[in-house]
Amino acid sequence: MNVRTTPILVFVGVSFGLAWLFALPLWFSGGLENPFFIVFALAMMFTPAIAALVVVFFVEKHPDARSRRQALGLGSVRPVGRFLRYLALALVIPPALIVAALGVGALVGVYPADFVNFSGFQQILDSQMDALGQDPLPIPIGLLIAAQFLNVAIGAVINTIPALGEELGWRGWLLPKLLPLGIVPAILISGVVWGLWHAPLILLGYNYPGAPGWLGLTAMVGMTIVVGGVFAWLRIRSASVWPAALAHGSFNAAAGFSIIFIMAGESFDPLQASILGWTGWLVPLVLVIVLLTTGQFRAPTPSLTVSRNESAPAVSSE
Repeated sequence: MNVRTTPILVFVGVSFGLAWLFALPLWFSGGLENPFFIVFALAMMFTPAIAALVVVFFVEKHPDARSRRQALGLGSVRPVGRFLRYLALALVIPPALIVAALGVGALVGVYPADFVNFSGFQQILDSQMDALGQDPLPIPIGLLIAAQFLNVAIGAVINTIPALGEELGWRGWLLPKLLPLGIVPAILISGVVWGLWHAPLILLGYNYPGAPGWLGLTAMVGMTIVVGGVFAWLRIRSASVWPAALAHGSFNAAAGFSIIFIMAGESFDPLQASILGWTGWLVPLVLVIVLLTTGQFRAPTPSLTVSRNESAPAVSSE
């Protein structure tokens, strides 16, 4: 089946255009230091969903609510057991990938980790308590580390709504439109689009402070391709956008692990370490390769709907 390029071009144009529009105040007033940065960043997260809705309603012109929900990945969640299984995986896998990325960085020597005493996190806590004029917390540091994982689980659920603003576009609508090209091209193209969409913030220094804009954006694209591959697997196997949205929320909630596990007084280059750097891409890349070679990207029955009145062909692992 041929891929219809017009809806895709409209989707990319609207999502990118709105992203730059919403981020524009940051470029003229303070950049990342703008006191309303989080507001603009959150608004930007909803632009892919807006673009997907524009295409579904005004370009593809789906005739009814059911077909529109299906096109966005918001259709049936049956069988419920499968859906819940992939929701659970979506909650656990992103933090695991982020911790694994730090471990790889530590092995390679680009991330100064302290997985035993958590001295960096302890230093942060002591500084915060000292600023408040309080004594250090009388709680074992290990217990506080465990609490961070609970915070990630709670944060993942909270983050799912803004994450859905992105995932409704990237994996909800765009990925199925690209599946006729094959799963690998679909992952690559959707990952590149997702990464480049971050340009308004990356070029301001977001995620990669101090790096040239082009290099930061290139690194962001590398990360979104491999992580997007994991999210694509959740989307295809669950036949729903919700696990991808929860995974995105869990991923964002666990992003601070690089601070929790660092050695006191040390720093790292995000181009080299953490899930943002090249060493952090290795584990998700291996995971995606394993999923591909074992045929885990095959759509369940019924097939993942890719367009109005059309169903996706069986997706092979090639």
